[in-house]
Amino acid sequence: MHPALAHVDTWIFDLDQTLYPHEANIMSQVEAKMAAFMVRQTGLPPAEAAALRDRYLHEHGTTLAGLIAHHNIDPYTFLNEVHDVSLETLAPDPELNGMIHALPGRKLVFTNGDERHAIRLLDHMNMADLFHGVFHLESANWIPKPALETFERMMQVHAVHPETSAFFEDSPKNLKPAHALGMKTILVGPKTLDNTDSHVDFRSPSLKAFLNDVAHN
Repeated sequence: MHPALAHVDTWIFDLDQTLYPHEANIMSQVEAKMAAFMVRQTGLPPAEAAALRDRYLHEHGTTLAGLIAHHNIDPYTFLNEVHDVSLETLAPDPELNGMIHALPGRKLVFTNGDERHAIRLLDHMNMADLFHGVFHLESANWIPKPALETFERMMQVHAVHPETSAFFEDSPKNLKPAHALGMKTILVGPKTLDNTDSHVDFRSPSLKAFLNDVAHN
């Protein structure tokens, strides 16, 4: 184990585009469905609906949080629609699963997706048995990362001690509160290429690449 991670006994993973590669294009399907939902819900032209969605992402953390705040949307109506995507491009990765299993200590999933989406993906990737718990949007009372209160609720529910935890994410902004709380932070995926945030401790093009590297250092 890398010396900077030798103290870690709780490994926390974002789900989408962290536990599986960005190239699987699951989120591109989700985003297309979100765009269609925004147009239908707001009645705006696609470009204006996209601008509004960007504003909601910036102000509320997720499109859903903005829709709940400003349009009184039932979250399950939205989530059931946008997560109804094909998983044909996403294959289980036994080698990655073995690497996660080999990490010493507990493993948790911390996602801005809902429970149904998390269970579907974890089952599809043969990962469900790897994790000791899943903290999803329902657990967070629909308040998404990077809200500090959501991190604090996750830590309370799962008895997480941040000073002995590491958090894997594909979104730099979601690592900022984790770092402030004392977790080791690992950014994975395409956004690592140009990232220079001081709240990111490690960067890697993929979770699998990172775990392979730390296992041999």
